[in-house]
Amino acid sequence: MTTDFKTQAGPANTLAKTLGNRDALALGFGAMIGFGWVVLTGDWLASAGTMGAILAMVTGGIIMAIVGLTYAELTASMPMAGGEHNFILRALGPRPSFIGSWAITGGYVTIVAFEAVAFPRTVEYILPGLSQIPLWTIAGFQVHLTWALVGVAAGALITFINIRGVKQAGIVQTFTVLFLLVIGALLIFGSVIGGDVQNMEPLFTNGVSGYFTVLMVVPFLFIGFDVIPQSAEEVNIPARQVGKLVVLAVVLATIWYIMVVLTTASSMPASELVKTDIATADAMGALFGSALMAKILIAGGIAGILTSWNSLLLGASRLVYSLARSGMLPAWFGALHPKFRTPHNALLFIGGLSMLAPFFGVKMLGWLVDGGAPSIIMAYFLVAVTFLVLRKREPAMDRPLRVGGKGKGGIAIGIAAVVLTLALFSLYMPGMPASLSWQPWLIFAVWWGLGALFFFKVPAGIKPGVDAEHQVLEIVKARKAKK
Repeated sequence: MTTDFKTQAGPANTLAKTLGNRDALALGFGAMIGFGWVVLTGDWLASAGTMGAILAMVTGGIIMAIVGLTYAELTASMPMAGGEHNFILRALGPRPSFIGSWAITGGYVTIVAFEAVAFPRTVEYILPGLSQIPLWTIAGFQVHLTWALVGVAAGALITFINIRGVKQAGIVQTFTVLFLLVIGALLIFGSVIGGDVQNMEPLFTNGVSGYFTVLMVVPFLFIGFDVIPQSAEEVNIPARQVGKLVVLAVVLATIWYIMVVLTTASSMPASELVKTDIATADAMGALFGSALMAKILIAGGIAGILTSWNSLLLGASRLVYSLARSGMLPAWFGALHPKFRTPHNALLFIGGLSMLAPFFGVKMLGWLVDGGAPSIIMAYFLVAVTFLVLRKREPAMDRPLRVGGKGKGGIAIGIAAVVLTLALFSLYMPGMPASLSWQPWLIFAVWWGLGALFFFKVPAGIKPGVDAEHQVLEIVKARKAKK
């Protein structure tokens, strides 16, 4: 027997179904196109060269598209808030579901915090006198109160918009994504009229090491397509279409990153590009011969920050909400706002965490990128395993979108996703070309230490299957009755 939580509660206890096709695509694509393309492109070119960086992006896009195919089928089959939480619960049971959900939530939280640091960094490019009232120095960076408060204020605004409702968040997302696309068109136009193919040399630098250095940031850059499954209960379109949007978002993001690398590389010689403050912005200024155009691109960077921040805050809150709904986190996190029907406590918690990040300075940008990536890959791996398990154990499961057909094509996609996610995770290990420093591993350890406090309270002894969620909810009810 299948039990849908939505049928057990009145409208006041369910999420509002207000997102359309365009809104969902804007959430997924906008989540992936955050701020990394503004501040990291210069590093990619320095590490791997123009074609080395593009090769890494293409490789990453293929990997994420394969993982996205598994998500597409599962999302169409189980269009419920929480995405990974529901998929893994049905296939592997509550505790693996908690691990996968906690992993992707950790990835979301690190990026939400990244955007809170990136925002004042970007604003300062336009307003050089922003940093006032010095506080302390972290890793050589002087943190100023006014600088940090800009990040806090932006975090408060994004959190408020999300509490007001997913439709409002979707409207904001759509308009900021459209603005981003205008910036992208300007970059392409500028490259055509002011760029030079010779500036793209050297095409490759640092060999395999440089390629892997860029490839290791792929999970951070592409996380966001999975926001579409998180908001599946709030999307008012056919389940099959929701699954297709997942893959489309990944394809669009891959095209975006390739475009940014090519246009930035064409703007000036590599020897000059490495000296720039924010490479993509300075490239825009050079292509048009105008400092104003550099600031317009920074405005695009701010739009990217807001789209990613908005999407991933939404996704993280829905995961936390789903975990609380299943008794895996305290019930407080599962409360919905009485008027807006949004998980306001989960939003306040995650938004609050992000508002702490600016007080640690700009070095947190790199640490957050690297610290969240292993958790993201862990979640993708578990989803790929879930895809294979359900294909084998429940061949007759209702699949509005069946990737690879009914034959071995789907199994091949699942196996490829498992192998590729394991290979990506290995890049972060000590001794590998792109191994992480101790600060990201500390962030990783703190997040999983916090998760351990809840892991052993997760309902145990439940068999995976179509009624796994029903069993979990019954245990949660029994626990409440005892209290």
